[in-house]
Amino acid sequence: MKEKFDNLSAQCSKITTIRYSTSFSLGIYFLHKKIRQPIYSIYGFVRLADEIVDSFHDFDKAYLLDKFRRDTYEAIDQGISLNPILNSFQQVVSQYKIERELIDLFLNSMEMDLKEETYTNDKYNRYILGSAQVVGLMCLRVFTAGDKKEYENLKESAMLLGSAFQKVNFLRDLNADYVQLGRSYFPGVNLSAFGNKEKKQIELEIESEFRAALKGIRLLPREARSGVYLAYIYYLELFKKIKRVSAEKVLESRIRISNGHKLGLMFDSMIRYKMNAI
Repeated sequence: MKEKFDNLSAQCSKITTIRYSTSFSLGIYFLHKKIRQPIYSIYGFVRLADEIVDSFHDFDKAYLLDKFRRDTYEAIDQGISLNPILNSFQQVVSQYKIERELIDLFLNSMEMDLKEETYTNDKYNRYILGSAQVVGLMCLRVFTAGDKKEYENLKESAMLLGSAFQKVNFLRDLNADYVQLGRSYFPGVNLSAFGNKEKKQIELEIESEFRAALKGIRLLPREARSGVYLAYIYYLELFKKIKRVSAEKVLESRIRISNGHKLGLMFDSMIRYKMNAI
């Protein structure tokens, strides 16, 4: 009897992903069909929490996030939620044995966004762990489908890929985060005097993580490899575009890749994948 509601819940997660991210939507589309929906469900959960801290400025964000946390664990414990996104997510948590520690770390990072933080290296690393790296690990649980040895072998590269994506997001969203929301994630960097030297240091760190992550992508199960590689290509191209502009430009505007360019990258990445040239 619950099947109809579960199907509706899954559709809500998919629609949420499509509405909020064309890049991830296309990447998920190129996963094997049997693992697409679980990844939609993870993204829907992550997106909902992110919206609370980033967008709901006229509401009590702390209350909403705390309620979201309680509702999440209740959904997991009960095996159901009337919130379709959480109902969809709890099914994936149960099916793929996603650890509560990963969920805790993610929600803790979202909580850090509720207040102004001076990011030390420790806080910066903790934020990236929770906001990005554990999301990569949630997805890896799906990709490896219970194979503990494969999960452990790919764990580090999945975390590095999540970290690279998040740091690219930090650079892309510098204007919105710093100017509009008063956030500054990079430790020891004064964004009021952000220059090309500081930008270059951040870029070197991201380049290193991209290189290491690609090694792990090549070892992913075939069902997951092409979709993750496509997301990697999108973010790498965005990163290259950010590298080509000045620190001043990054701070004053959001760097984007057009949908037409994304389609071109999609075809190119698929050719490379088919030729085993990734």
